[in-house]
Amino acid sequence: MNTMSIYQFNATLETGEIYSLEQYKGKVIVIVNTATKCGLAPQFKELEAIYQTYKDQGLVILGFPSNQFHQEPDSGEKAAEACRMTYGVTFPMHTLTVINGKEADPLFLYLEEQAPGLLTNDIKWNFTKFLINREGEVVERFAPKTSPKEMIDPIEKALG
Repeated sequence: MNTMSIYQFNATLETGEIYSLEQYKGKVIVIVNTATKCGLAPQFKELEAIYQTYKDQGLVILGFPSNQFHQEPDSGEKAAEACRMTYGVTFPMHTLTVINGKEADPLFLYLEEQAPGLLTNDIKWNFTKFLINREGEVVERFAPKTSPKEMIDPIEKALG
């Protein structure tokens, strides 16, 4: 049995505040790497709609802006502001995060290891989405082009 969970990791909000993911213990979490200049950015609207629908049942969506694919040139703070202004995002947004390679954030290395991609574990593009159950275990990885709406059944199952 795997004794690790995402609760062992910290994250840094767009404001610079560092916190432990343990604060989400018992919740269902969707972690997504984002970029406001990406063609998939309209997914923010769907993610926000899902967040609004299920947050009272224990769903949390965490957005991690990344410039890994050169589509998030601004700071995490500016990215989060763009998300709020353009897409009405209210779920937590974080600082600019490295998601692949030697400098990758440990949380993303863990997510990639727990839910490997096709061919390689690396995240191949913005809007790769990870679903984490109430025990902090990664249960599914969704491809960048997978519409957040296609995640509703697995989210509802995880919410119980």
